[in-house]
Amino acid sequence: MLTLKMLRDDPKAVIEKLKIKNFDAQPIVDKVLELDARRRSLQTESDALLAQQKQKAAEIGNLMKQGLRDAAEAAKAEVAALKARSAELLAKMDEAASELDSQLVLMPNTPCALVKPGKGAEDNEVVKMGGPEVNLPEGALPHWELAKKYDIIDFDLGVKITGAGFPVYKGKGAKLQRALINFFLDQNTAAGYKEVEPPVMVNRDSGFGTGQLPDKEGQMYHAEVDDFYMVPTAEVPVTNIFRDVILAENEIPQRLTAYTPCFRREAGSYGKDVRGLNRLHQFDKVEIVRVEKPENSYAALDEMVAHVESLVNKLGLKYRILRLCGGDMSFTSAITYDFELWSAAQGRWLEISSVSNFETYQANRLHLRYRDADGKTQLAHTLNGSSLALPRVVAALLEDNQTPDGIVIPEILRPYTGFARID
Repeated sequence: MLTLKMLRDDPKAVIEKLKIKNFDAQPIVDKVLELDARRRSLQTESDALLAQQKQKAAEIGNLMKQGLRDAAEAAKAEVAALKARSAELLAKMDEAASELDSQLVLMPNTPCALVKPGKGAEDNEVVKMGGPEVNLPEGALPHWELAKKYDIIDFDLGVKITGAGFPVYKGKGAKLQRALINFFLDQNTAAGYKEVEPPVMVNRDSGFGTGQLPDKEGQMYHAEVDDFYMVPTAEVPVTNIFRDVILAENEIPQRLTAYTPCFRREAGSYGKDVRGLNRLHQFDKVEIVRVEKPENSYAALDEMVAHVESLVNKLGLKYRILRLCGGDMSFTSAITYDFELWSAAQGRWLEISSVSNFETYQANRLHLRYRDADGKTQLAHTLNGSSLALPRVVAALLEDNQTPDGIVIPEILRPYTGFARID
């Protein structure tokens, strides 16, 4: 979340920046500053009462030494009254602090200077395009028809077992999933990311730490008895490895990668966007996460974007990279680059990765800090990116590589699949 210092130092700047995200921060900023002023006033009064208590305690000792018992007892009564008042003030301070925090978490992260205003996806900026042109054979099919033709993904069986959005991968379809997961993990570890295997259920503190709670509670699957949440992305458990941690200077940067299944309710999704693998409730994804010093985080972001681009190029897919406008960015992000693949059979772009810098927003919620060269603790910057989300990668691979004789597997994946063609 935003730090209180940011609002104290320049509330107008925060309000103006959040307008880029189409968020009216004025009422919350006013409330936060009012609560902060109240808390500080109560703190001043409390400090004065503590000073009086100390003074009275010294007086009581002197009065007792002089044998002035009645005066000492009267002074003790005054101390008791001061303590009672102090307890009231502390309770009010706690109440103000709690309400202040509850207001701070309602504000999204401020976008960085590179982010342009905009209402939604139509205002995103295409910063790069690449990959080969796609030439489909006559009678080309969308991936859900290919999946049925070659018996590699069964959407109807998933509906029977669970419901829509939970496909069953079969035969070469299952092997392709496993091949892509291993390929992405191997590429990430070769690039310097340490592999971890985190839990796929997290507690409420973890959901809060990375900003999914309370903002996206309705989009997460919740096990109410234990108050656990199914992870919407590996970003949540992996970043929370560093919750309440102070890293030594030589322990930063941190680079981690993880594979997890991901679970999203995707409430309100309908129409062509949910056909086949386009939008699922359970899907596989490999993630990269970084913890950086503030001065290095944007260079790290560029490295992450270049790394994801290298994966797409190695798969031989047509892609574009977008810099999201303020209106299409997530609640927690300071800047986001989206990768999309061209689905020639569907005639549309499919998002397969988001790479984001959160600056100190998550770190403040996580209490993630590092100790600098002067021994002072500073908030770190956190970053994460999909590398990659599988469903739409698989959709594009199937559609763009179809031939009259079957689906050709990219050469780089063949050591992982053990086959060169789906037929």
